[in-house]
Amino acid sequence: MSHEQVAAVDLGSNSFHLQIGRVLDDQIYSLDTLKEPVRLASGLTSDKMLDESAQQRALATLSRFGERLRGFQSGAVRAVATNTLRVAKNARVFLPQAEAALGFPIEVIAGREEARLIYIGAAHALPPTRSKRLVIDIGGGSTEFIIGKKVEPLMMESLYMGCVSYSLRFFPDGKVDKRRLLDAEVSAAREVQLIAQEFRQTGWTETAASSGTARAIADLLEMNRLNPGGAPGITRDGLMTLRGLLLRAGSVAQLRLEGLRADRIPVLAGGIAILSAIFTTLGIERMIYSEGALRLGVLYDLLGRYHQHDMRDATVRQFMRRYQVDPGQATRVRQTALALLGRMVDLTLSEHAGERLLVEWAASLHEIGLSISHSGYHKHGAYIAANADMPGFSRKDQERLSFMLLGQRGKLERVNSIPVSDALWRTVFCLRLAALLHRSRDDQPLPPFRLRLVNGDFLMELPLAWLQDNPLSAAALADEVQTWSRIGRRFRIRRRSALEGLG
Repeated sequence: MSHEQVAAVDLGSNSFHLQIGRVLDDQIYSLDTLKEPVRLASGLTSDKMLDESAQQRALATLSRFGERLRGFQSGAVRAVATNTLRVAKNARVFLPQAEAALGFPIEVIAGREEARLIYIGAAHALPPTRSKRLVIDIGGGSTEFIIGKKVEPLMMESLYMGCVSYSLRFFPDGKVDKRRLLDAEVSAAREVQLIAQEFRQTGWTETAASSGTARAIADLLEMNRLNPGGAPGITRDGLMTLRGLLLRAGSVAQLRLEGLRADRIPVLAGGIAILSAIFTTLGIERMIYSEGALRLGVLYDLLGRYHQHDMRDATVRQFMRRYQVDPGQATRVRQTALALLGRMVDLTLSEHAGERLLVEWAASLHEIGLSISHSGYHKHGAYIAANADMPGFSRKDQERLSFMLLGQRGKLERVNSIPVSDALWRTVFCLRLAALLHRSRDDQPLPPFRLRLVNGDFLMELPLAWLQDNPLSAAALADEVQTWSRIGRRFRIRRRSALEGLG
């Protein structure tokens, strides 16, 4: 599959962005960008609920983005949401409305996944270098730190501090004085100190900043010649000069500097405090600015999926190694689970691509919990899938994968919160049955069979002779019938005396 145009939507805590690019020779060239200062993080209440006003601003923006994206194929658009929707308790209620307004699915990505995508975007926008580079992205609700080499991130962290959240917390009325600014800087420094030692040990030779906060500060320093010698980017001396000007002005709104944009005034104080703490704590003298960030990283990650370089596949392989999964058993279960799914749906259709991928990943990882304990390994595996950092996977990906691993054996009541109409039930069924049929962990061929959905019921036809020759499997299948009946679902097995027509 290939697309001439691809699009990334970034639902940030401060601004929403849409970037459309043209794919040419494995490179992406920007065609169109849209940006709106939604200030989603400012709508978070003290009990972490996204208020109605912020929701309406977001939906209005996404509706406009959706109009621009009309005509795009579903595989050519990827929308990601960051910190505010990671922490909002009512995100699950809001997201279906947001997806309806945009017209495309929205993934809530974890902090380290955000960091990985930011680094990919920044690296593609900066001149190539053989040395290690530190990329820092100050968002509205979180700040990402990544050390990488070329286009590969090596170390990634996401800290819960951003220009919107800090501006609201320390400068709620817009006023800036020494005490408030120092409190904000000390708070940010405490966060950075959590990662400082490990980052220094890894080391880097060049520091780059991305995001709107870094660009706004770099523009102020350059356009007002606050950097020594008119140097480009952000320097320590220039930043300290800007800090002093802010204190003398008493608020960002009172700064009389060329290049100060109105949309940055409400959040700039928080951004300056965070950046000052980063410079001091990490001993940075100068940062260059990268035009590429999360959106460009999303586009290149999307491009990689077209070329069969899906980061999620690489993550699955790495997890198989880390948790010492038996590759032979994983292959057997994966092949059989896909064969089962292929009897119920047409896997060549794009609408079932998500199911196919989920079955492949879940079958490959279904025994990762054995690394902890054989007893309840499906529960251990589900916990790992739900909570581990899994590069390339969205939170929704991990949640569905966790449901699969939890539901692969034992009581189905544990996953009965899945809606009745959700296709996830098909994938759970396929994984359970595949694992059951390969309990012997050998390469004995499976019997010919038929499997189909009949009014929502699973109907399987098997040779009578095979069932008689394999009493353990026959008993396990009979138990499986009862297991499904306990949650109100039907799994029927029809014994066929003749093999004709099966296969």
